[in-house]
Amino acid sequence: MLLFNALCHSSYAYELNQLGRDVKNNERLEFLGDAVVELLVCDILYRNYPEASEGVMAKVKGAVASEEVLTELAKQYNLGKYVFLGKGEEKTGGRTRSSILADTFEALCAAIYLDGGLDTVVRVFGERFAQQIKVFLSGQRIFDYKTALQEITQERYRELPEYRLVRLDDNGKFIVELYVHGKKFATGVGNSKKDAEKRAAKKAYDTLLDSTSSPNSLDSLDSLDSSSSSND
Repeated sequence: MLLFNALCHSSYAYELNQLGRDVKNNERLEFLGDAVVELLVCDILYRNYPEASEGVMAKVKGAVASEEVLTELAKQYNLGKYVFLGKGEEKTGGRTRSSILADTFEALCAAIYLDGGLDTVVRVFGERFAQQIKVFLSGQRIFDYKTALQEITQERYRELPEYRLVRLDDNGKFIVELYVHGKKFATGVGNSKKDAEKRAAKKAYDTLLDSTSSPNSLDSLDSLDSSSSSND
């Protein structure tokens, strides 16, 4: 029952409840799973990196427990294939949507925790999280895309990125648009305004690194917007 609950998206539960069935969605498990993931990451950091300062551990925790990383882990397990979705979410690509994959992964972690405790979560996912921690600590991935993007836009365009909260979507997710020099550069969706800004910053940062446009020109912003704003 816990496994089904963890995989049951709110859209699916709503549709079945409309038919008179009593089905719980995975949002409560997702809430618990958020804490379970952070505890797992902190446990690995504390045990395996005795020289790491509190500040470093806090940065790693924030990066590894982010929606971006959780989505990657969910895809490694092909989790999207097993999520129960409503017809609307199914039609609009919910199985590949980052927010749904990350939330479901958290719910799954919570279900495993409730069934077998933290030790079981460590046995199932500990190695994958340990690998992610190592990647960040080795400098292979960036901790703070907002700062990294700010450095690039200052150097190239003499501008700071501007983040505008657009709205909440139907699932309560925050939608943020990123602007440079008044032009939309990227869009991010997240569980909080901060998460949405981080996602927008990463997309803009990755796009700028791949761009062959002149470092002193804003002419390419319109074309960059169309690519960086897609696939939310």
